[in-house]
Amino acid sequence: MSIDAIVMMIIAIVIVWGGLVAAIIQLRRHPDRPDQDPSTG
Repeated sequence: MSIDAIVMMIIAIVIVWGGLVAAIIQLRRHPDRPDQDPSTG
């Protein structure tokens, strides 16, 4: 495996797992409330 491939793999892993962590943090801070009507905002 070349250095370029390893760098691209690390970037892809950081993007995917970083996005997952960011989404979890966002949902923990602003959870969806099932009792709210989505049409009223």
